[in-house]
Amino acid sequence: MEVILIKNGELALKGLNRRTFEEILVKNIRRRLSSIGKFEYTTSQSTIMISSPDEYIDFDEASERIRHIFGIAAFSRALAVEKTMDAILENAAEYLAPQLQIASTFKVEAKRSDKKFPFKSPEICRETGAVILSKFPHLTVDVHNPDMIVTVEVRDQYVYIHGNQIKGAGGMPSGSAGRAMLLVSGGIDSPVAGYMMAKRGLQLNAIHFASPPYTSERAEMKVHDLLAQVSKYSGKITLFTVHFTEIQEAIRDNCPEELFTLVMRRFMMRISEAVARREDCGALITGESVGQVASQTLWALGCTDSVVNLPVFRPVIGMDKEEIISISRKIDTFDISIQPFEDCCTVFTPKHPRTRPKIEMLEEAEKNLDVDGLIERALNNIRISKEGF
Repeated sequence: MEVILIKNGELALKGLNRRTFEEILVKNIRRRLSSIGKFEYTTSQSTIMISSPDEYIDFDEASERIRHIFGIAAFSRALAVEKTMDAILENAAEYLAPQLQIASTFKVEAKRSDKKFPFKSPEICRETGAVILSKFPHLTVDVHNPDMIVTVEVRDQYVYIHGNQIKGAGGMPSGSAGRAMLLVSGGIDSPVAGYMMAKRGLQLNAIHFASPPYTSERAEMKVHDLLAQVSKYSGKITLFTVHFTEIQEAIRDNCPEELFTLVMRRFMMRISEAVARREDCGALITGESVGQVASQTLWALGCTDSVVNLPVFRPVIGMDKEEIISISRKIDTFDISIQPFEDCCTVFTPKHPRTRPKIEMLEEAEKNLDVDGLIERALNNIRISKEGF
């Protein structure tokens, strides 16, 4: 019987709360694998074992989805056999043949959780290694830096045989740290920010500001595509799309040009906080990085934060562009982000934006606007969609 063994890593440090975190992780795994078929889940000794009564289940697809789930440090596809030495020796080389054929060196490790098993770990390693060498004579043993580690785990019900572990996404299970609202534009930075906070256990909602006819349907579709990609790690994301045209035109017609972007950002923060509170989110997330553009100076960030009371998380705040791009390539959002469809942040961009604004000057500019009325109409004109698994 083939199974998947999941090591949950950081969750083992949670002490008396560990069980709660493991239950959230299993729930996330169940949801992500539900469309593939029926699976069964067992948790023991910081390991989650996934099996299926369906012998034709697609373990390749299951492994690919598991690789992206936060809270998983590493996992292995393994063969579960009877708890006998004969079963180990009969199956180890055959099951791992595809990996052993392309390796040059190997070693065997045995983990004997069931101390009643009549063979001790050194004996298991020695006999299993001898069988592998007899069937794959091109291999040599390297106990320090082998190409492949053959692991034999003797547990309560079965012996599990597997090769090298596959690195997981790490972090904490999505939803274990609460919920937050991601401001997503369609650029490179915000999907990376969402990914990074989801890795620390936050369940993501997202809010996007669209300004038709100044922004196109393709720009909105780009945001949907970005969130679908992030959702491979974070789980399903609820997207709130705000019709922002009226607000931007009001700012253009009534505010000093040098303050356009900052007044716009303050509106975005107010609306995002209102939607976040309605959706029981405890924080906002943005992809801002200090000094990257004029609206992201220390003074500008202070002016935009002053209109909200929720915490604002900026996980890429100290990164340069190359560092952010590196993560975007890793999570496969970069090629989507650079598609040439403008978002609302590029509409009515001032030629000479104010980089050291004061809150007082922004409050004075906003006196020319019906701030509450504009926000109320925007909140009443929101489209909601679901992205991802």
